[in-house]
Amino acid sequence: MKRTKIVVTLGPASSSAEVIEGMILAGANVCRINFSHGSHENVLEQIKNIRAANKKLGAHAAILADLQGPKLRIGVVENNGIELVAGKEIIITTVECVGTVERVYITYPQFPKDVKAGENILIDDGKLLLTVLETNGKDEVKAVISHGGILSSKKGVNLPNTKISLPCLTTKDLEDLNFALIQNVDWVGLSFVRSAADIIELKYLIQKFDHNVRTKVVAKIEKPEAILDIDNIIKETDAIMVARGDLGVEVPMQEVPVIQKMLVRKCLEESKPVIIATQMMESMITNISPSRAEVNDVANSVMDGADAVMLSAETSVGNHPAKVVEAMTKIIEHVEKQSLIYNRDNAAPEVNIHNDRFISDSICYTAAKMAQRTKAAAIITMTHSGYTAFKLASHRPKADIFVFTDNYHILTTLSLVWGVKGFYYDKDISTDHTIADIKFILKKTGFVQSKDFIINIASVPLSEKGRSNMVKLSVVE
Repeated sequence: MKRTKIVVTLGPASSSAEVIEGMILAGANVCRINFSHGSHENVLEQIKNIRAANKKLGAHAAILADLQGPKLRIGVVENNGIELVAGKEIIITTVECVGTVERVYITYPQFPKDVKAGENILIDDGKLLLTVLETNGKDEVKAVISHGGILSSKKGVNLPNTKISLPCLTTKDLEDLNFALIQNVDWVGLSFVRSAADIIELKYLIQKFDHNVRTKVVAKIEKPEAILDIDNIIKETDAIMVARGDLGVEVPMQEVPVIQKMLVRKCLEESKPVIIATQMMESMITNISPSRAEVNDVANSVMDGADAVMLSAETSVGNHPAKVVEAMTKIIEHVEKQSLIYNRDNAAPEVNIHNDRFISDSICYTAAKMAQRTKAAAIITMTHSGYTAFKLASHRPKADIFVFTDNYHILTTLSLVWGVKGFYYDKDISTDHTIADIKFILKKTGFVQSKDFIINIASVPLSEKGRSNMVKLSVVE
């Protein structure tokens, strides 16, 4: 059983029930729906296909709805391609027009107010570089082309030196969020997060929609401002995505590997899942095997301690989505045979009677240490909220983590969390009988064997569905 999860992006190549099934069988755990592309009608079809595949396979693949955010773009240009020549000047306008070598349109009304002379404008993932000469503060910016090339229609724009005044959620995002919440998706990805306030606003909107909705938030880290407020962002969010595409354009490229490792470390300390994304197996969009550098990239992300690694264009528009997942699974499984990724040396929870999580946190810490000491085969937890699963996973035990719950929705949510395998369990019996029954289920399904040590975590009494307060070590008969 691999511990590191795989996120696959759905698209034209991978939205059918058949392909989704193939990817889940190959090792996919989370299906990402990119709201930058496709209508709500298409998204609904994708959601139905994911849930049908889960039902057919007895799987719990999660749904991650990824909001577009305030993505800045150039408008349409003539002949779908104009050549920008280094040294020439160009006008960037907020008045819609067909772009030419003299003037192009940008989909960002506040652009002339926000930019200043000397700031850089990066287009098409940094392939083109412009420098602001002057702005009229109203509707036009004059820039010089520092590094030219062909500019085609609707290419993305990054402004690494500019403080952007756009809200984190656009009108489109609010419509997409409402649609995603109606569909009861597991996770919502927030693009271009700049501060913890963005996460707080999104969580408020989710609660306002329906206080019973349990959709969790993934903060996508792709702006330099987010790095400055990262501790507060991690505290407020439910998970982090290291979105290396835009991040690598917004900050100097050489900083990205160090930022990636820092984000993984901080997320592990706070028991928040972390996804490594962008260009992991890019060559497999067309090829049947990855480059050796890509194999190293995936392997290093697993060794760093990532909860999940993500595929984007590889599965959304690639030639063979299931084969990419299969290749990624092989890399993960091989790396996970190495002992160095397990048993993180986390500090014991600080004694604090006023912290209502102190007892649960101590139970999880003790269970992880006990599993390491006894070489236990499994840590088994009963949970209703999923909290103990997040906490246990952050210790990265060598023992398998099995989660039993009567809350069906969290089974899919937990598919993003490292090492966790969930089971639906809704029997209303005593603690001792429940532990014995679960032990029987795991032995019968081959997850544990006779003479294995196992560790059970539970809340006693079980009927109250409270916080974990009991840990038990036993042997499988």
